[in-house]
Amino acid sequence: MPRPLTPVPRAHNPFPQDDLVRDMNGLARYPDAPPTLLDALRTHVEQRPEAEAVAELGGERLTYAELWRRATRVAGGLRARGVTAGDRVSVRYEAGTDWALAFWGTVLAGGIAVAVNTRSAPPEVEVVLADAGVKVDLPEGAPLPDGDPFVAPDPDPTDVAALFYTSGTTGRPKGVPTTHEAFVTNAENLIRCLGIPRDAGPELRTLVSVPLFHVTGCNAQFVVAAVLGGTSVIMPTLDLPRLTAALAEERISFLVTVPAVYSLLLRHPAFAGADVSGVRWLAYGGAPIAPSLVRALKDAFPAATVINGYGMTETASLITVLPDRDAAEHADSVGYAVPSVELGVVPIGDDPFTGELVVRGVTVTTGYWRRPEATAEALTGGWLHTGDIVRVDAAGRVHIVDRIKDIINRGGENISSAEVEGVLLSAPGVADAAVLAVPDEVMGEKVGAVLFGDRAELDLAAVIAHCRERLADFKVPQYATVVGEALPRNAGGKLLKNRLREQVRWGDPLR
Repeated sequence: MPRPLTPVPRAHNPFPQDDLVRDMNGLARYPDAPPTLLDALRTHVEQRPEAEAVAELGGERLTYAELWRRATRVAGGLRARGVTAGDRVSVRYEAGTDWALAFWGTVLAGGIAVAVNTRSAPPEVEVVLADAGVKVDLPEGAPLPDGDPFVAPDPDPTDVAALFYTSGTTGRPKGVPTTHEAFVTNAENLIRCLGIPRDAGPELRTLVSVPLFHVTGCNAQFVVAAVLGGTSVIMPTLDLPRLTAALAEERISFLVTVPAVYSLLLRHPAFAGADVSGVRWLAYGGAPIAPSLVRALKDAFPAATVINGYGMTETASLITVLPDRDAAEHADSVGYAVPSVELGVVPIGDDPFTGELVVRGVTVTTGYWRRPEATAEALTGGWLHTGDIVRVDAAGRVHIVDRIKDIINRGGENISSAEVEGVLLSAPGVADAAVLAVPDEVMGEKVGAVLFGDRAELDLAAVIAHCRERLADFKVPQYATVVGEALPRNAGGKLLKNRLREQVRWGDPLR
């Protein structure tokens, strides 16, 4: 590495590595884990065929036998449409059984499932479909492919099973290939860090209320349930009263969402008096959390083990976990390295334990899809540069200090400031634009825009309407201010956002 790396010690790490083995490159692996996603699924199809695998609230329910039977027909339909090993299939259904069948059908066909953000605007979707080189597109409302049952030859653990897209600092989305081994290893990490028994089986019922096109919903819930033989109870759209009712009605034992949703849930009238006695494991992540909210969660779910998880699309989800014992007292930390992952810090000053976090392990992607330059920038010697500035305390807990990447984290949704700035600059009357994070008690951060232009020509309402036509709704600025002088830039033309943050006073949010 170009700069010295400080390894993060594991002396106080509560997550054991005793049964992991290391390959010739020193990467830790679980020797007894299912080699692939198909091995994990097939085990429960054969051993517990009548157990419920997927349940869509208000929709279909599928046993493991039904899931396999129908997914093999989807695979047959995809093969009839020309899909062969390694071909990409976009999955653009809303969260539900169709999404599950399309995902598993693609994997059974030997293809690569491209998980597309269903909240993206049409131009954004087209960019992803073109970049992935999608052979078959499955948009919302399209019938699932159907054909003679088909199961491709067993894949290699290192074969790519899915592509997830993540925003980068340039605003152009990057595809992240995720292997079978990465999926399964991430699931094993979460199972161990939460202390879920290996024989949980039907007791493991997870309520998926976050998008399945994100690694949290897919990798940390949907796949975990499949590995353990549990049930993914899928909520197509977030509905707090329905979520509350489902906790008891669906016997939910494992709950995952972002802090913003937990904050809204605890304050919702429907939650008062709700039966949450069955919730045994509760996880959050994706955004900063207040210590008061952690304490409120522990009070509201007294039977649950509570953890904070930190991860990235590039790491198939989890990098660190803050265990229940530290959840309230150390709420400002994202915890310790999960068992299969190594952490390092590239110092930015004299303190060897303060700097950019780098990560190594079999869950780390080997590179971005068709982006050699981005891959070379992010990966050095097998270490992934996270772009996050961290501080590691004496116990080995990681604390996020800042982000190198200019990304806004809105309730767990990563938004590229550069992407939004590009759209703003294409709006009538806008001569210059800067996008900043606006702190928000519920969402963590919201999108704020600072605009420079001719006040006589710049119509703020028209600018926002312009954004709504070109961006997903969560990316559209919710705060905006128009300034009468050029935005501050350095000699190289880079926006001096720190100066802007000091100068800008946000008014009321836009309606």
